[in-house]
Amino acid sequence: MCMGLFPRKKKPPVSGSILQSAARAESQYALPETQDPCEPALYAGLRRAVPVIDAAIGKIVRLTGSFQLVAGDSRMQEQLDEFVRSVPVGLTGQSLQTFADAYLDSLLTYGNALGEMLIDNRTGYLGGLQTVPAELVQIRPGSHPLERQYWLRGEQESDSIRIARPERILFTALNPPPGGVYGVSVLRGLPALSHILLRIYACIGQNYDRMGNVRYAVTYKPSNERAYAGERARQIAKEWSEGMRAGAAGEIRDFICAGDVDIRVIGADNALLDTEVPVRQLLEQLIAKLSIPPFLLGLNWSSTERMSSQQADILTSELEYYRRLLDPVLRRVGTAFLRLAGSQADVSVEWSNINLQDETEYAQARLWNAQAAQIEAELEP
Repeated sequence: MCMGLFPRKKKPPVSGSILQSAARAESQYALPETQDPCEPALYAGLRRAVPVIDAAIGKIVRLTGSFQLVAGDSRMQEQLDEFVRSVPVGLTGQSLQTFADAYLDSLLTYGNALGEMLIDNRTGYLGGLQTVPAELVQIRPGSHPLERQYWLRGEQESDSIRIARPERILFTALNPPPGGVYGVSVLRGLPALSHILLRIYACIGQNYDRMGNVRYAVTYKPSNERAYAGERARQIAKEWSEGMRAGAAGEIRDFICAGDVDIRVIGADNALLDTEVPVRQLLEQLIAKLSIPPFLLGLNWSSTERMSSQQADILTSELEYYRRLLDPVLRRVGTAFLRLAGSQADVSVEWSNINLQDETEYAQARLWNAQAAQIEAELEP
């Protein structure tokens, strides 16, 4: 018989217990560590449920601004401009700007954006563009590290179909992790906070259903005629109900009765919970993640004009980053159009200034530089 070095403790006898613990259910907003087909539906539902998030993403897309494709060969510029203005996008869209807006919207919401260049079989030209849900396609490495293969997902791994023309596919990932292929949505980390915010709003609605929709407590205290107390109580209840129904129809009736009758509003002594502080704290976290100044969403939190200007500068840097992500995609589309049109010219993207404030500051800087140059010229011997 073998004996260990340390004596074993005797196990206590098992007895029934009233107190029991149960496993806590995992939050429905918990996100997986890898790309999961459920994430796009979660993020789309998040935008539908929280208007601030949907408004913030929409403003980022619109504030990114317009652009112009410039051909290296001036003879092709007119055709390129016409293509940018009139290229079909999906079934209902038109113009390259429409495609860029939808592409950026998908990139911000889901962390990945997928598009396709459609070739007209009759003319051989680039005939249209379309955006596709990124979760429908799987990206696999090719024969060398920089080769990408696109596969249409099937119900099983063996049902996947390789896309024959990968050069027509446009794909962009937002902030992919080191060694990763798929990007990360800007909404990553927001579902848990949004769930708390929606619970607060739901509780506010329930409280107003209980306290905002006024209910009355009618108390009848009989004095000496207790034999008729039940009959009088039923009569008071009937007349009170009829008066309330008449008030709902717009008819005002006075309630007149004899005896000791007390009428009070149920819950009038209780006050609603102050939710301003927790709601603002949650909204601050959401807006900080989306990098949108609060005043663009109608939230007047900044106390000084300088603070609003600094927030606008931060937003400008964010928009410049998104423009850098769109640049390669737009150049590929413009280059494909010129190649199929028989031109070997290069394409560059020129973006408009983000807003009028940038134009004003740029003009002011040019004025100051000109004045400084004039003063320096006058001071030279």
